Amino acid sequence: MAALIEVNNLSHFFGERKILNDISLTIEKGKVIGLLGPSGAGKTTLVNILTKQLKPTEGTVMISEENPVTGIMMDSFGLYDRLTVWDNLKIFADIYRVPHGRINELLERAELMGAQKTVVSNLSKGMRNRVNFCRALLKDLDILYLDEPTSGLDPATTDKIHELIEEERNSETTVFLTTHNMHEAEKLCDYIFLLNEGNIVEAGMPEEICRKYNLENTIEFVLKSGEKRVLQNKKENADAFFEMMKEESIVSIHSSEPDLEKVFLHLTGRELNK
Repeated sequence: MAALIEVNNLSHFFGERKILNDISLTIEKGKVIGLLGPSGAGKTTLVNILTKQLKPTEGTVMISEENPVTGIMMDSFGLYDRLTVWDNLKIFADIYRVPHGRINELLERAELMGAQKTVVSNLSKGMRNRVNFCRALLKDLDILYLDEPTSGLDPATTDKIHELIEEERNSETTVFLTTHNMHEAEKLCDYIFLLNEGNIVEAGMPEEICRKYNLENTIEFVLKSGEKRVLQNKKENADAFFEMMKEESIVSIHSSEPDLEKVFLHLTGRELNK
């Protein structure tokens, strides 16, 4: 898959404070690329640079396509509270010269048709997020930037946002997602970068990263008796495994690969949600 954006040796300072340190990464076409890290790691600063809202102190951002169509969903991009959902989207549809039929299509996808005449100030946080998502999708996009799109949302709204993200990937839109939610990253992302204190500390496909840091390399068996047996994943334990299989005593089997939260804790000594 071809690269859409190449970031090379990018650093950024606010005053004397270094927010990003020598960042290099590739954003591939048609993929969901995740930037995973805790609050304050530098995720939003990087998005602001990629979307040309900030100029980096050092390094380069190379875009393979001339003027790619970009959509952005960030908390700082507010809606007009005293206007209805429809009127909010109409303003931006007119700016982008998008037919108003596109608004109905997006409201349908986001399950917001019943709220189109509702004033935005009366919406829940989850509904506001979905309206913001619709606004980002008004244009036919090459790349969609999502900065913590499900932060603070209830599970049902989070699932709906995830569904919309997956629909965009299926339509070959490139999605760049920043999040501190490891489950979100594992579910959605084709490739992730782990960011800590402005540094990329690990990168790869989520499942490959978890396998890489499977330092215990054990298998846990839960038996019908309720007993749990943990064996090292070695050939010396093949006979014990075979005996449990032969006796049909196994209820479930779990390998010891860590999740991304544990990998991040191993690499940095801190949790993702801190």
